[in-house]
Amino acid sequence: MVGQAKKLVDSLVLEKAKGNKDIENFIRVKLSMKGIPVSSLTESSADDPIVINKIKDVLKEFGANAMKIKSVFSEKKSVAEAAADIKEQLAEFDVTMLVFFASWEAYDHDKISAEMQSAFPNAVVYGCSSHTEICNDKTLTSSVTAMAFSPEVISDVKVEVLEKISDKVDVKSAFKSFDAYFKTPMATADYKEYSGIVLVDSFSAKEEEVMDKIGNQTNIVFVGGSASDALKFDKTYVYANGKAYSDAALLAVFKTKKGVDYIKTQSFDVTDTKLTVTKADPKRRAVIEFDHKPAAVRYAEALEIDRSEIDSEFFAAPVGMVVDNDVYIRSCLRADGDTMIFHCGMMEGMNLKICKIRNIIPDTKKAVEDKAKELGSIAGIVDFRCVRRTIQMTDENTLDDYAAIFNGIPTIGFSTYGEEFLGHINQTSTMLVFK
Repeated sequence: MVGQAKKLVDSLVLEKAKGNKDIENFIRVKLSMKGIPVSSLTESSADDPIVINKIKDVLKEFGANAMKIKSVFSEKKSVAEAAADIKEQLAEFDVTMLVFFASWEAYDHDKISAEMQSAFPNAVVYGCSSHTEICNDKTLTSSVTAMAFSPEVISDVKVEVLEKISDKVDVKSAFKSFDAYFKTPMATADYKEYSGIVLVDSFSAKEEEVMDKIGNQTNIVFVGGSASDALKFDKTYVYANGKAYSDAALLAVFKTKKGVDYIKTQSFDVTDTKLTVTKADPKRRAVIEFDHKPAAVRYAEALEIDRSEIDSEFFAAPVGMVVDNDVYIRSCLRADGDTMIFHCGMMEGMNLKICKIRNIIPDTKKAVEDKAKELGSIAGIVDFRCVRRTIQMTDENTLDDYAAIFNGIPTIGFSTYGEEFLGHINQTSTMLVFK
């Protein structure tokens, strides 16, 4: 193998230094004094078993084997090699739950799910296909990124997969299974002790119904995203039980030792321009009329542009539902004549405001810093980031700036085709924050 020594060193530095440059230097000096050639290690360095063992000895000295949450990634080309690489990086870790996101384009879906489960037979392993992956302070494009949770963080976890959801969404049987497994009714479970992740095949277009029905069963907060592909807009998958599922939703309920928190951040200025949905087709995610006028015509009026120009404004000027000064973004996919087709459901009577896009970095940086101050520290983050935010930052060349926000915090995530937080939303980052 190659590059393993560097990954082990980088993992140790990330976990122990948490962004402190002085501590980073101390760790690297300590490693060098033990005969580990830190300065010459690269991702293509051939791995020397003697050096690997020396690094593992230092990991034990630092207590790194007692880490509670660890995030790793692999860019190995084959499924077997990638899973083996992830397993090796977590060799000293006691894994209760493993969440992973795998490049849609790089890996066979059934195989990656099977290999990841096989690599961690005693853990609950689940995830989904992705367009770009997030790991710590990196944005990756052809990788598997994974977050491992120890028993000190996750004491128990149960996953249920809802299949053929395009025909019918039935969450009741899943929640009966959760009730029986945890010996606690999910309807009355303590949301400070239990939490949930939801991953949905985006082409089922059933996210709203899934989230609505989850909310009818429990007060536990579920956060997550719609699985993505490589902007092919063809087929997406959720992974569980060593299998890959399409036309499906994955629900994971887990019991935490210290609890979780949440960050929802979007980067828009909310204008005073109002639109009300007066005619809609929710199944198509279509708005036929705003304010009793053809939707596209009224949208153009609101932006003070010609009707022929609206397609170029969908990205930068979506609409938002504002509740208690918080905005829930709805992005338009396309115009079908004068009907507007959105990425999430729109209901008649919904009051909206035109929003104008702004720089993502300051908003996200402040949101993470504020949450860290509120909690005292953050043990880990799972970031469900809208693919439109990824596209915006790619165009602005700010992906590295975004990744740097999470320096020192174990982090994974992926670019979603929609985010789940109380409902289904767009152009947002919804983050699950572990205390």
